[in-house]
Amino acid sequence: MALSLATLGAAVTTPCTAAAQHASREQTADQQIHHVLNRLAFGARPGDVEAIRVMGVDAWIDRQLYPERIPDATTEQFVARFPSLGTSGEQLLADAPPPAALLAQLQRRGGTMTAADSARLREQGRQSYAFLGELASSRVARAVISERQLNEVMIDFWENHFNVFAGKDRTRYFLPEYDAQTIRPHALGTFRALLGAVAKSPAMLYYLDNWQSVADSGRPTLRAAARPLNARQAARRAAAVQGRIAQNPQLQQLAQRRRGLNENYARELMELHTLGVDGGYTQQDVIDVARALTGWTIARGAQGGGFAFRGEVHDASAKQILGTAFPANRGIEEGEAVLDLLASHPSTATFIATKLARRFVSDTPPPALVARAAATFRNTQGDIRAVVRTIVTSPEFFASASYRAKVKSPFELVASTMRAMNAQPDATPRSSQLVSRLGQPIFGHQAPNGYPETGEAWMNTGAILNRINFGLWIDTFQYCEGLCEFRFGLWPFTREEIMSKVIMNGHLNAILNYHHIFECARCFLITPVYLCNALNMSERCVI
Repeated sequence: MALSLATLGAAVTTPCTAAAQHASREQTADQQIHHVLNRLAFGARPGDVEAIRVMGVDAWIDRQLYPERIPDATTEQFVARFPSLGTSGEQLLADAPPPAALLAQLQRRGGTMTAADSARLREQGRQSYAFLGELASSRVARAVISERQLNEVMIDFWENHFNVFAGKDRTRYFLPEYDAQTIRPHALGTFRALLGAVAKSPAMLYYLDNWQSVADSGRPTLRAAARPLNARQAARRAAAVQGRIAQNPQLQQLAQRRRGLNENYARELMELHTLGVDGGYTQQDVIDVARALTGWTIARGAQGGGFAFRGEVHDASAKQILGTAFPANRGIEEGEAVLDLLASHPSTATFIATKLARRFVSDTPPPALVARAAATFRNTQGDIRAVVRTIVTSPEFFASASYRAKVKSPFELVASTMRAMNAQPDATPRSSQLVSRLGQPIFGHQAPNGYPETGEAWMNTGAILNRINFGLWIDTFQYCEGLCEFRFGLWPFTREEIMSKVIMNGHLNAILNYHHIFECARCFLITPVYLCNALNMSERCVI
């Protein structure tokens, strides 16, 4: 909802302090307000600009940096209608197992599949994806109505940084708890705590296969039991395991998979999560990190459960990672030490500072700002809040060159449009489906690198056309009357008055949702189509 002055809960900046802070800022006072609402929030709602003008930009930023102090009962009440949010993957797998599990049961029963079986299978398939729709809808709804706007921006950033693809096998089952228990509690905390939560999350363990990574044959392992099994005990246990496998086709598939070291997570941990591709590591470092993380798995494997460490499959030999020696016979603490090493590495500080500056400032952030943000990261042991503060209070953030210098993603497009229209949150999947149609399915990026944070990915010919169509859709009421729960009717204006006020109030950006666009795209929304051909269609303009 729009900001309420009665609930702002922060001191108003004094004139002397404001003068000192604003001395090096190139943007005008009103530009600063619009700038923070576009970068540190998902756009302005009616009343936000006026509220920040009274409160002060710096006081608003400080308030947003401490989301736990901001009441947000309306948002929590709204998302409570999604019962699957935060539910563990283990529970979801029990409540709505994948259709393949039901199909296996039917096959074991024998005979032909009846019409009732087919209907049951279809319903099982629907239920096995329903919770993913609830999660996607809640993400859009929070972005639209939450008072904790910066926190939602950071959650969007981190869920993209630590990307998990919902379409890989059973990964989707672990996403509700990934959002609620892994990312949200740490979005503005310390990077090390966030990194550790991600490393132990069933979603990441499953997506990048670390739950199956075990010591290679011939490598020493830690023994889980105090005494080794004798031959009779070992034979009895092996027979029991084989019996369970014989009765369960899914276990048969797992047993047929190649067992041994899996480097997937170790590689992405170094390349995408911490050091960066130029972070100074080698292939041998990747192998040794993977060996240090063997035995980091899911308690019940493909059936879910929390994090578990299996010492009996952990590679207990000595390792050398980034020049640091790791002695033999260490257990879970070895993996923790690897995360400590990576989180505190100077390359990680630079990599994370660069990505945050790219998100908040520009696609090519100023090197001096990145250096200062990286220094803050190092000096505060990875305090995310402190790093963000360094960036969003900097002269570079408030430079003229940074104003309207970013292209909004499809997620930002939909959220900022709904906010500009003072829309009510959407409890159906329709808004999240719009995000998908515009090219950014939520949890739908297959590769672990996440969606791009730079504008060129959203500015190809097809993407521009989709955005123009989206704007026209809204303009002609088709979107509002048939697709979502909000209406232009909420505004007491005619169609012409609405478009006039949207343009006059600077909200056309929210509808088009990118700041550099071909002139024809703008005229398409506000002038008759036949006039577009008379304009220079190749010239870029700032709206």
